[in-house]
Amino acid sequence: MKVLEMIFQNQQGKNVTIRVQEPKGGLTKGEVDAAMNLILTKNIFTSSGGDLAGLKGSRIVERNVTEF
Repeated sequence: MKVLEMIFQNQQGKNVTIRVQEPKGGLTKGEVDAAMNLILTKNIFTSSGGDLAGLKGSRIVERNVTEF
């Protein structure tokens, strides 16, 4: 399973992570950065520490599970 993690800082300086499961293949850093900037500009999300105030980073996390 792949998960796109978009990490923001809120007004209190704490990290807030938005996770998107199974993002489309071939995403570029530019596309993810553009989406994150749009989230900030439109003030779409808030957190217990206030509105999202800045970008911290992004990553794709891949998890493999093998059941026995």
